Amino acid sequence: METKVSSMLSVFVSSLLLLPFLSQATSPDLSPFGFFKDLQGSKKGDKVEGIHKVRKYLQRFGYMSSTHSKTETQVDRDDHFDDALESAIKAFQTYYHLKPTGILDAPTATLMSSPRCGVPDNPSVTNNINSHGHSHLNIGTHYIFFPGKPRWPAGQTHLLYSLDSGSHPEAADAVAKAFGTWAAVSHFTFERISDPTVANIKISFQIRDHGDGMPFDGPGGTLAHAAPPTEGIFHFDGDETWAIGAVANSIDLQTVATHEIGHLLGLGHSSVEAAIMYPSISRGATKGLNQDDIDGIRALYTG
Repeated sequence: METKVSSMLSVFVSSLLLLPFLSQATSPDLSPFGFFKDLQGSKKGDKVEGIHKVRKYLQRFGYMSSTHSKTETQVDRDDHFDDALESAIKAFQTYYHLKPTGILDAPTATLMSSPRCGVPDNPSVTNNINSHGHSHLNIGTHYIFFPGKPRWPAGQTHLLYSLDSGSHPEAADAVAKAFGTWAAVSHFTFERISDPTVANIKISFQIRDHGDGMPFDGPGGTLAHAAPPTEGIFHFDGDETWAIGAVANSIDLQTVATHEIGHLLGLGHSSVEAAIMYPSISRGATKGLNQDDIDGIRALYTG
């Protein structure tokens, strides 16, 4: 009996020792964007370990040119907060209606840490940094389109989509409702089919990049991405904690699906926070179409 109690006590103590690690495993600070918290307060002239990650983030999401006079390896290791980085942060702050300080202040770091879409914020205009470090990014205050304003052809309004939901069977209903949301405010109709080879739009869940070119990065980073019209590709990040509706610490499938379908139809990101085409979504939140989204889709197909 004494041996049994001792064994049970050992298991209990081991479980207690594991609790901090289990807690850390689900901490937002361990998300792919968690490093921003440690870099908060950084400003031009600083040299701080990890600043190169901020530069990569801004390059990835459309605020900073990836062209640089240094080699790629040097850029990867460059932790100097220079003029170009300050200018790119100002562009990001302007887009999100923050005070354009050029400093990685608390509001900016918090926003950059948020789960978001993998499509750049302003795909119609790339941020070109000139020799003086000034940004030429022309930030809009509402919906935008992809470069060249790609659209589905006038005679192609009934779009077929396939869905490989993998281990997320609940996605079928969420995706169908998301398509229905856009159908209600546009001239499009949508139909799910089982054969992806004839589908106009192919939807699936993918996991983080293991050398296959997929731009996912694990839970809490990029949630999904989609290609512009006629390319018809839409991927969810399979590593995220997905849910139906507003569930704490989870991402709503229908909200993200509605956002990505907007890209499939030709909309870029909106800087209007209430819009479905706003780049980020909070855990435990849901969102539907905003007038900005409706104006955008109608402007694209009637203009």
